[in-house]
Amino acid sequence: MNKPCNGRWDSKIQRSFSGMLMVAAITLSGCATTGVVEPQATVVEVDPYENFNRKMFGFNDKVDNYVAEPVSNAYKRITPEFMQTGVYNFFNNLKNINVVINDVLQAKFQQSAQDTGRLAINSTVGLAGLVDVAKHVGLEQNEEDFDQTLAVWGVPRGSYLVLPFLGPSTSRGIPGAVFDTAANPATYVGFLPVQALSAINSRANAEGALKFIDEAALDPYVFTREAFLQWRNNLATDGKAEASTDMDDFEAELDENVNAPAAKAPATKKEATNAADANNKADIKKTNHSSIAQSSDDTASKIAAPLKVNK
Repeated sequence: MNKPCNGRWDSKIQRSFSGMLMVAAITLSGCATTGVVEPQATVVEVDPYENFNRKMFGFNDKVDNYVAEPVSNAYKRITPEFMQTGVYNFFNNLKNINVVINDVLQAKFQQSAQDTGRLAINSTVGLAGLVDVAKHVGLEQNEEDFDQTLAVWGVPRGSYLVLPFLGPSTSRGIPGAVFDTAANPATYVGFLPVQALSAINSRANAEGALKFIDEAALDPYVFTREAFLQWRNNLATDGKAEASTDMDDFEAELDENVNAPAAKAPATKKEATNAADANNKADIKKTNHSSIAQSSDDTASKIAAPLKVNK
């Protein structure tokens, strides 16, 4: 059996034990800023504790190898798929309490009303959240947490951190996760059994996305870090940062095409044929590049999403 990726435990166990070690972790860093979009920074500024983080990454990997993976595999073998889906829906519904609170704190009042309706429908008609009824009436799941709220308030992200058992986080994400954990009812009702079940179910559901790292990532630590930070920034800006980058690229390409000198007309039929072949190859290459980039973004999103603490 292939050795699991170094980031597997990072992405799963952080969902389960979110309240246990965060209180003792590093406090919020930096002063308030005036914008939500995170400024660009060098790797040293983003990850100044890389040596420590890599050690924690390796430690978490060993825990995953010997504990998380065997338990989640056994869970998948003995638990019917419909029960796994029900467990996932149950914890996802509880998370909507945090979503509604942070909607209000971010002044997203219309979204708050929709998310409140989603919580109410699934908690009643959906049998305490075991069935995601709200999805079928057009109320999609939103992702809001206190880390995003702090970003909206202008608190800087701070340094990237890998915590033992908890996995990837940032200086801003730690107090945010503590707040969200305190707001989750599951924290106060049978904490260890409930959170353990959540962790096992999350670990089982993320197996497919994690295999991508085994096959494609030259450095799983760097891949996980970049995917996590990109995903968190995308959540904090409601996708505006990524959209802005795409628009900048589009405008740059448009300017290049407009300002390019007019192509010389082919003098002969042979030259015209060669030019057409060259254009076709260029179009194919461009299409393939776009497809690969889109696939990479989608995969990064799938891998990064489980890294969020199940608050």
